Amino acid sequence: MAASPSSPFADLDTYLALPRVSGLAVSPDGSRVVTTISELDDTRTAFVTAVWELDPAGGRPARRLTRGAKGERTPVFTAGGDLLFLASRPTKDSTVDGDSPPAALWRLPAAGGEAVEEFALPGGVGAVRCARSAAVTVVGAPLLASATDLDDDKRLRALRKDNKVSAVLHSGYPVRYWDHDLGPDRPHLLDAADGRVLTPSPGDSLREAESDLSDDGRFLVTSWHDPAPGAAIRGTLVRVEVGTGERTTVADDPTADLGSPVISPDGSAVAFTRETISTPLQAPRITLCCLRFGADIRELTAGWDRWPASVTWTRDGSALVVTADDNGRRPIFLVDPDTGAVTRLTDDDFTYTDVTTAPGGVIYALRGNYAAPQHPVRIDPDGTVTALPTVDAPPLPGTLSEVTATAADGVAVRSWLAVPEGADETNPAPLLLWVHGGPLGSWNAWHWRWNPWLMVAQGYAVLLPDPALSTGYGQDFIQRGWGAWGAAPFTDLMAATDAAIADPRVDGTRTAVMGGSFGGYMANWIAGHTDRFDAIVTHASLWALDQFGATTDGAYWWAREMTPEMAERNSPHLFVENIATPMLVIHGDKDYRVPIGEALRLWYELLTRSRLPAADDGAGPHRFLYFPSENHWVLAPQHAKLWYQVVFAFLARHVLGQDAEWPELLG
Repeated sequence: MAASPSSPFADLDTYLALPRVSGLAVSPDGSRVVTTISELDDTRTAFVTAVWELDPAGGRPARRLTRGAKGERTPVFTAGGDLLFLASRPTKDSTVDGDSPPAALWRLPAAGGEAVEEFALPGGVGAVRCARSAAVTVVGAPLLASATDLDDDKRLRALRKDNKVSAVLHSGYPVRYWDHDLGPDRPHLLDAADGRVLTPSPGDSLREAESDLSDDGRFLVTSWHDPAPGAAIRGTLVRVEVGTGERTTVADDPTADLGSPVISPDGSAVAFTRETISTPLQAPRITLCCLRFGADIRELTAGWDRWPASVTWTRDGSALVVTADDNGRRPIFLVDPDTGAVTRLTDDDFTYTDVTTAPGGVIYALRGNYAAPQHPVRIDPDGTVTALPTVDAPPLPGTLSEVTATAADGVAVRSWLAVPEGADETNPAPLLLWVHGGPLGSWNAWHWRWNPWLMVAQGYAVLLPDPALSTGYGQDFIQRGWGAWGAAPFTDLMAATDAAIADPRVDGTRTAVMGGSFGGYMANWIAGHTDRFDAIVTHASLWALDQFGATTDGAYWWAREMTPEMAERNSPHLFVENIATPMLVIHGDKDYRVPIGEALRLWYELLTRSRLPAADDGAGPHRFLYFPSENHWVLAPQHAKLWYQVVFAFLARHVLGQDAEWPELLG
């Protein structure tokens, strides 16, 4: 039942070589649209991204614009139509002692010619914003906290490098984020025309901040992350005048974090998201707000039972364009900035991202789902969607359908089910239950890293459920699992599994579970609460909640999620003695969101306290795949390949009864 050898999902090298579309930018007049496409480099150990121009009408094929050896990212158009992007390219001044230069801002003139370096800093450039109707560009870049100016920043960086100093002295929280240590530099906003610092002495307030520049370039609005009690961070909104650097707090809500600001085209208002600060008893809620400068904040979507995921303005300022998870999709909606009325614009099975508006009510975006990778589209004012040619979608090795189960409390739990070609009641496929991370998320978009079709090509039916805590089903659906991860989310997953194996194409006698992050937590919880599965793969998983909360990179949000008593009730490690299912544990050492200590403790306790302990010679059915240089996701192509090879072999041994070999690169 495995896929045909010609299927790109049947061979990992072929799959990894598939080009991948991401990002989108539209010129101020709407005449030009660009995206970026990533492909494997010649060593097959890294992806290189280039900028491609699209035909807005959807007739001509895409045209490649950049060819840098290290790639280009974050394209944006200037008011005059030039294309700016970030790239790490050597110049006569940038390469020192053979080191690769940091990312700089480059300009590709609209009139043609070669790209030229526009703005560079020793610490690199991380973000760029251009005004639509003025020659103003603002960049985000890290500067050392003690530097007095750009020259001093260069001097101090050279001093640290020459003395091989990596130490950082912290006075606040956090100290690391996802897969990198924070400090000693801090993000700043600068005017790219002259390098003038617009946000002197910001502290840590601009870490992970989102900002928007007004069309006329006079000011920007940025999220501003202030320290809060309990080593927490609180998000407010700050307005910065580009000409003077004057900062003014324009929105501050002690009960919520404010973010994702977007300025109206006429500069009179800013729209933003408001996320209530959760407690162990109350899940957060995200709504859309609007502030007319000089007036009070208005909450626009208090009566809409969905969470805005992204927001921008139409070019004429008549509506806000919003995406939100909705029943396994993420459509585009229009929100009236005066009344808050919500109108659905797209009505298909896709998830939309990178939404960008153009004149005349036209919208450009990327869309994708589990039948097609992300690809650019144009949406006309009447909702008509036109795909813009870029990369052909790969043929799938199976079919996709929806399954709806009924949970014990009567709530509907929906899932995607991908089944191999050729599976039927006489030749049913073994089932792989794949639990999503988050937990506040949804299986609603194509994932290159977590791709079910690779498992389908191996002959498995893959179930992608959205249990309690998933987004897109309303606030009550999230609240069902809040602070009780081992309750409704677990029973929802079991109900979804029961519904899937009722399909005659699925073999309920051969089953496995796989999940990462929160999905890994659920895999661990399932391992200690049922023996119905033949194998379990747990990636980057939470195991011992008594230690996790204080060691994750954002301990303050965990304190908002569970009390110590809740953590004890919901900790998988307390049920290790019940585990009688072979487990494959996978973790990267550079994972700071779910620290490596979770996997180390899980591995030791599996070998010493589970019902399948290691024998005296150390042998046993469990395996631990460890990546010393990888993060939460395991992203390097060669490591992603090994990840799948080990998963294939482990499941083949315990689900299919095959004596599969481990990859020879593991020694």
